[in-house]
Amino acid sequence: MGSYKIGMFFTRKFKSHEAQPPPDVKEAFAKFTQGGGGGGGVGATTTTTTTTSQKMTAEQLLQFLIEIQGESDAKIGEAEQIIGHIMQTRHHIAKFTRHTLTLDDFHHYLFSEDLNSSIKSQVHQDMSAPLSHYYIYTGHNSYLTGNQLSSDSSDVPIIKALKKGVRVIELDIWPSSSKTDINVLHGRTLTTPIKLIKCLKSIKEYAFVASPYPVVITLEDHLTPDLQAKVAEMVVETFGEMLYHPDSKVVKEFLSPEELKYRVLLSTKPPKEYLEAKGSKDTGKGSPEEEAWGTEVISLKDELQENDQSDSDGSENNLDDEDSDERDSQPRQSGAVEYKCLIGIHAKKHKGELTESLKVDVNKVGRLSLNEQALEKAATSHGSDLIRFTQRNLLRIYPKGTRVTSSNYNPLIGWMHGAQMVAFNMQGRGRSLWLMQGMFRSNGGCGYVKKPDFLIKENIDNQVFNPMGNLAVKKTLKVRVYMGDGWRLDFSQTHFDSYSPPDFYVKVSCI
Repeated sequence: MGSYKIGMFFTRKFKSHEAQPPPDVKEAFAKFTQGGGGGGGVGATTTTTTTTSQKMTAEQLLQFLIEIQGESDAKIGEAEQIIGHIMQTRHHIAKFTRHTLTLDDFHHYLFSEDLNSSIKSQVHQDMSAPLSHYYIYTGHNSYLTGNQLSSDSSDVPIIKALKKGVRVIELDIWPSSSKTDINVLHGRTLTTPIKLIKCLKSIKEYAFVASPYPVVITLEDHLTPDLQAKVAEMVVETFGEMLYHPDSKVVKEFLSPEELKYRVLLSTKPPKEYLEAKGSKDTGKGSPEEEAWGTEVISLKDELQENDQSDSDGSENNLDDEDSDERDSQPRQSGAVEYKCLIGIHAKKHKGELTESLKVDVNKVGRLSLNEQALEKAATSHGSDLIRFTQRNLLRIYPKGTRVTSSNYNPLIGWMHGAQMVAFNMQGRGRSLWLMQGMFRSNGGCGYVKKPDFLIKENIDNQVFNPMGNLAVKKTLKVRVYMGDGWRLDFSQTHFDSYSPPDFYVKVSCI
């Protein structure tokens, strides 16, 4: 029951719908309000008890923030601000006379999305490393409103993606029916076209609404040289100083997201490096996510083994089929020279065996594309090569051609092998997309998440991380999920011999 006073003589009682503080929250409150502080953290043996008269001051809250929450740089002003905010929202009258927290106030603070968010809302990772050191929020066929065969092309899904922090936008560009303009559409399907210039203008307007870090436009180019020159003109006129292009023809190392703030980069194959027409198509079999919410993301080991045993492609030549130019090869005109100079990230031409494409050139960097099936196959036999390649170069993964309903795949395989651009159908739905969205809520939702050091650095023997190796567990993460009626543990006893309360408090959010 809760209560509040009216006037000086009457007290009204009401039934509170807010869950009561669990025992360890009471314990933490008692420890710090009685001046206990420290002593091994929450969960240590203690005999402290909580009374209704106890109040937590700003100094005591600051001590809790530093010792338990690990906010070593917290200041007294921040603690006072937290108390002021709670008093303002929970105690409209007492806010003028009291500047301390009750147990219920403390409980409210711990589970407040505004005051104690489960995910930091600020960029907190080092953003000064090369682009290749980051996972980048990447879209696939960003202009489609629905399925891959008959939906409309529009700038609306592009705008929605940018507002959510997506940093890589993909545009398939084709000649218009009159051969004098450029359209964006999914080629050789029933999708309706949209003018390229409209997409470019929308990207300019919304590029940095959610994040100041660079936006990359990947162009799947099916144009003649004269239309490529027209694209160059459009891009320069639309983006102006926002457009980044390297000073030299060869890029030896990518710049950092910090250096590229508020810049737009183009990524495509230079005109002379387009693949010749090839007959191979993506014929890989795979069951699309037919259920409304998609299938569960299966374990990586099972998925890799399954694809290794039932590899329906049988060829490594599907690495770049989405990026390929299926027009007959033709001499390039001088009009395409300026177009080439605007390319900030060069897409590499795949030729021969996969091991050749994954060779690292110390004198230049670029981008390689693999479809999800090619990645799964490569992961079973070239895992270390993939990681070594992605330490300097960019690797883009995109959905297989049979995902006509705009479903998605397991992104963990790409991330585990260092792939920066795991391209997803953002207009889709399902658990895989939830996983992607959850990943990029981190680091302030800026669209760039730093890769772990073991994917970036070599060890003392110049060896890279082996994703298939058996490694000893170094850390165990314990998570408490608050269900509203107390704490609930979702861990099997086979994984944990004993349980002790965590030494910090977080609110676990569902995406």
